[in-house]
Amino acid sequence: GTIGIELAKALPVYTDHIRLVSRNPTKVNPEDQLLPADLTQADEVGRAVQGSEVVYLTAGIPYNTKVWEEIWPIIVANVIKACKEHQVKLVFFDNIYMYHPDSMVSMTEESPVAPVSRKGKGAEIADMIMKASISGEIQALIARSADFYGPSIRNVSLLTETVFKPLSEGKKAQCLGRMEVKHSFTYTPDAGKATALLGNTPDAFGQIWHLPTASNPHTMKELIEFIAKEFDVKPKYQAANKFMVRLIGLFVPAMKEMVEMMYQYDRDYVFISDKFEKRFGQKPTPYLEGIREIMQQDYRE
Repeated sequence: GTIGIELAKALPVYTDHIRLVSRNPTKVNPEDQLLPADLTQADEVGRAVQGSEVVYLTAGIPYNTKVWEEIWPIIVANVIKACKEHQVKLVFFDNIYMYHPDSMVSMTEESPVAPVSRKGKGAEIADMIMKASISGEIQALIARSADFYGPSIRNVSLLTETVFKPLSEGKKAQCLGRMEVKHSFTYTPDAGKATALLGNTPDAFGQIWHLPTASNPHTMKELIEFIAKEFDVKPKYQAANKFMVRLIGLFVPAMKEMVEMMYQYDRDYVFISDKFEKRFGQKPTPYLEGIREIMQQDYRE
């Protein structure tokens, strides 16, 4: 997936032995090893993990609540078992769905875990990993990201699908929730580099880390206006409240999945990565710089 690709790009700084695992893996770097595997099958996960020093779990599965509830606990249990058996460190790439809506205005690693959505209640998998780490079964860390954006992303980035894509096609940008609230986005190249760094930092294990994300985020209205300016088009947009998203969801399955997550778009959503930045002295890419890089790579020859 998106983060796995950026991670693979970053790992050659630390090693030339990189094994990419998925149902149909493809090389990111010329020397990558490829190993097809189904992560729901314990024996296949064991083969994938064997011989490694660090395992990065960045798998993406369909954005469907029922699938998440059924599949994620199986995958994580298989990975923990394999890492324990082969004495391998684990880095788990996580979202922020477990944080309570009241924490959205300033999310840190210490924010209360009190999910209100079915997807957020999948936070049990992060608990599984940290309990295994605390008990000494494995060495593990969790790296969390805000909603992400970056070059060459398809189908999984809110900003790409609702703003970049429609504006590039001469259509109106779409906005979930309120236009005037701030919303953090993590730049995917930053996320990949930071995840690789964490996995190669011994004292980072046993902790939760927020990946570097630019501070003082813009409102969706400001982002749409800037991106429209880069495309040299008018900043036309259409906002959708929860009722509209529910209605659209009757015809578009992906939108149906967004209904329970609308609390993330009706208030400020500010992701704080001070812990990582202070520890490693790395600053995240500013939003406007990231947007211009996306324009350069994806929309300009």
